[in-house]
Amino acid sequence: MKKTVIFGALTVAGLAAGAAGAATLDDVKARGKLNCGVTTGLAGFAAPNANGEWEGFDVAVCRAVAAAVLSDKNAVEFVPTTGKTRFTALASGEIDFLARNTTWTFSRDTDLKFDFIGVNYYDGQGFMVPKALGVSSAKDLDGATVCIQTGTTTELNLADFFRKNNISYEPVPVETNAEGQQQYLAGACDTYTTDASGLAATRATFENPGEHVLLPEIISKEPLGPLVRHGDNDWGDITRWVLNALIAAEELGVTSANIEEMTGNTNNPEIARLLGTEGTLGEMIGLDAEWAKRAIMAEGNYGEIFAKNIGEETPIGLARGLNAQWTDGGLLYAPPFR
Repeated sequence: MKKTVIFGALTVAGLAAGAAGAATLDDVKARGKLNCGVTTGLAGFAAPNANGEWEGFDVAVCRAVAAAVLSDKNAVEFVPTTGKTRFTALASGEIDFLARNTTWTFSRDTDLKFDFIGVNYYDGQGFMVPKALGVSSAKDLDGATVCIQTGTTTELNLADFFRKNNISYEPVPVETNAEGQQQYLAGACDTYTTDASGLAATRATFENPGEHVLLPEIISKEPLGPLVRHGDNDWGDITRWVLNALIAAEELGVTSANIEEMTGNTNNPEIARLLGTEGTLGEMIGLDAEWAKRAIMAEGNYGEIFAKNIGEETPIGLARGLNAQWTDGGLLYAPPFR
C-alpha cells in the first residue's frame, strides 16, 4: 500500500515537472480558451444548469481568469474531475487551472508540485445524518457506516477523528459527490462526511432537506483554493492576482454594477490602479491595463459571487462567517494593488 501511494505521488510530481516547462499563458492564448478543472457536480460550486451551462462559486473564478486573459468569460472548457483524477489532470497539462473545492495542504503544495494561488473558501469537515437517526454529535457515531470520497483529505481527517475519540466506523468509499449522495439517501451509510459547505450544498438538492441535519462538530481546517502547476511563476502570478482582484474589489466597493462609473472617476488611487486607469500593473504580468476590470465584470466581485451562488438567499444558505472580509471580522484579505 505504501509503495502504491509513493508511486502515485512520484508520478504526479513527474508529470508536473514535464508540463511546467511550457508557458501556460502562451498555450491558453494560442488555444483561445482556458481549460479549467472543476468537480463532477456540486450545487452552488460547480454544476451544469438546465441549459448545460456550468455555473457556481468555483466556476466564477474560472470565468474571471478567462475574462482577464482572453477578454471573454465564456472562453472556458470545463473539465469535470474527481478527487482521484484532479491532480493528474493538472500535472499532465490536461487542464491549466484547477478550481475544485481542493484543500491547501503541505504535501500537495510541495510533494505533488502544485502552487495554491490563495484561498477562496475557508471551510472545515463536518457530518450529515438523517434526523431520524437521533444523533446530535459526531462523537455518538461509534460503529457507524460512513460515506467518504476517496482521494481526499476527508479520508485522513475521518480516521484521525475516530481514532482520537476511541470510536470505530466502517467506511463506504465513493468516487464522487453524486455517488455519495445516492448511497447516503439509499441508506448505505449512516452519515456522509465532507466539507461542511459541500454538505450544505448536497442537502439543498434533497427532496426533503429538513429531514437531514449537519452535526455541530467541525473536525478540521479546510482552506479551499484554486491551484496551478509548479514551475510557471508567470501563470501563477496571473491567476493569483485575478483572485485577489475579486477580493479587493469587494473591499473597495467596486461591483459589476458600478465598475464602469468608477473607471476613471475615482479619487482612490488603489481603485484606479486596480481598474487600470493609473499605473502599469497589467504590464507587469503580461496583460493589458483592463485585465482586472474584465475579471470583476465577468461574474462580479467576491461578495457578489458568494451571494449569487452559495449565500444566505440561495438554497445552499451559507453565511459569510470566516469568508467575510477582514474589515468585517472574517479572514478575506487581499494584498495591496500597488
